[in-house]
Amino acid sequence: MCPLGKTAHLNRILAFRERRVLTVAVDHMINYPLGFPGGLLHMETTLARIIEGGADALTMNKGIALRYMQPHAGRIPLIIQSMALRPEEPDFADTATVEEVVGMGADAIAVAMFVYCNAEMKYLRHLADVVRRAAPFGLPVIPHIYPLASGDERHTVLHDPEHVFYAARVGLEMGADIIKVPYTGNVASFRDIVNTLAVPIVAAGGPRCASLEDAEKMACEIGQSGAAGATMGRNVWEFEDIPQAIQRLKAAINGQ
Repeated sequence: MCPLGKTAHLNRILAFRERRVLTVAVDHMINYPLGFPGGLLHMETTLARIIEGGADALTMNKGIALRYMQPHAGRIPLIIQSMALRPEEPDFADTATVEEVVGMGADAIAVAMFVYCNAEMKYLRHLADVVRRAAPFGLPVIPHIYPLASGDERHTVLHDPEHVFYAARVGLEMGADIIKVPYTGNVASFRDIVNTLAVPIVAAGGPRCASLEDAEKMACEIGQSGAAGATMGRNVWEFEDIPQAIQRLKAAINGQ
């Protein structure tokens, strides 16, 4: 493996660490089967508006990328989600291989997973395997790690510092290149996590905020924590003016 390729991918995703980044995720439909969000109905239009707004990277499933990203190829870092999973189900679907992601010209492969659940060891094994398979290609691996309240709770993601730290530490231990975890809701506690781990940490945007102003407040706090950035979905494409939402959130996360 030549480390230059991985460094090039990471630099693109992280904007050469010149600012905190805002990645937009549109990989929700198969992991959140709870209706049809308007922002994800017309993907051709939504993707064009996200790129118009200047998002720093895009996370999506391979089918959407193959069908809608051709006009935008190379214009924005592309992260392919490789997992379909739900908290209440003991199994998961491995939806994209490392080789497929490399062949699409993507900059990273994402691995969604849970900890504090009955299937935790299965998720850890899978993440370790993806890291192992991605290494010869210089392909960065970005796990999206969500701690659950217990193996029996269905949609309860924990945000307290202790559990979020464990989730992030799992990513580090498995060899991840960037780690996405829930925001703790507190600048100081999230800063402690960011400063403790020698790998870029990005915060998950979570459920839709009541207003764009509330989303801006969260983005501002994430920026103040020293995190590498945030990944947001519903707090971008569920607002009517997607480019404006992106620009305001980017300004907030960078303290402008």
